[in-house]
Amino acid sequence: MKLSKFKYNLPENLIALHPAPNRDESRMMVLHRETGEIEHKTFKDIIDYFENEDVMVFNNTKVFPARLYGNKEKTGAKIEVFLLRELNREQRLWDVLVDPARKIRIGNKLYFGDDDLLVAEVIDNTTSRGRTLRFLFDGPYEEFKKTLYSLGQTPLPKFIDRPVEEADAERYQTIFAKHEGAVAAPTAGLHFSRELLKRLEIKGVDFAEITLHVGLGNFRSVDVEDLTKHKMDSEQIWINDKATKQVNGAKKSKHRVCAVGTTVMRTLESSVSTMGTLKPFEGWTNKFIFPPYEFSVADSMVSNFHLPLSTLLMMVAAFGGYDTVMNAYQVAIKEKYRFGTYGDAMLII
Repeated sequence: MKLSKFKYNLPENLIALHPAPNRDESRMMVLHRETGEIEHKTFKDIIDYFENEDVMVFNNTKVFPARLYGNKEKTGAKIEVFLLRELNREQRLWDVLVDPARKIRIGNKLYFGDDDLLVAEVIDNTTSRGRTLRFLFDGPYEEFKKTLYSLGQTPLPKFIDRPVEEADAERYQTIFAKHEGAVAAPTAGLHFSRELLKRLEIKGVDFAEITLHVGLGNFRSVDVEDLTKHKMDSEQIWINDKATKQVNGAKKSKHRVCAVGTTVMRTLESSVSTMGTLKPFEGWTNKFIFPPYEFSVADSMVSNFHLPLSTLLMMVAAFGGYDTVMNAYQVAIKEKYRFGTYGDAMLII
């Protein structure tokens, strides 16, 4: 499968800059895999497609305020630091991306906040934009973390071209977010409200939770035409015994298993037995799913409308069928669905 097959013309005005006023009132396209039939619904209508003992699998990762703005010592040049992951708690070491990268060298000190509340030293180059920073902070760890996060902003993706607003802290987070570690939200989960979860629960739908700490690899461009040569960034995942039993139980009794989002789908497909059942797992995955691909676990999925040439679109096309999904995207453009992180949803069944 070639990269160019995932190019399509997306009018810029269809990229959502803000979420729908209420989480569960985004529009939802329902795509039937076998027939290609398309229905136009509201997200809260998802309840009509699931029955007692079906299982929905959510990613309970929590986004932290990963984007910092500071100044470089001596020159005072403005710099952006994007926190990727904590490397060492005791030494306050973090893996980060910096911009503009060419000016940030080993040994440089970076200052953040009023009165230079926080100082970091660059101690290593990891990639062209990647650096390892050591934060210089004398107080206890909890105080350091509080200070660091107080200076950070909600890490909206760059294609949401507007300043971060106060409401983003809540809306760029799912209502089931528990385990901190993501630098991007698992966007399909953003459509679920507490009221909708309650209604699904009353109907008898079961909820399973896995964790995948979403990294920036989701937004990294694919630079090779031959998709077999693209390497995904590794992301940390957890699948516990409870989730495994819920998913395997539903499959065994022929009930529906719905992956809420591409991150869930990737996690589930990263730990499958030869019998096609889910196994508990704790570790890392760099699984890259693109057509053609034989899925083992979920038989339905919720996803947003993804941008051209993205690995997220490739996975959705693998699940829904390349021609079926690309046709549905053309319908979505014609019907003026909203695309991207804060956009509308697609349910593939």
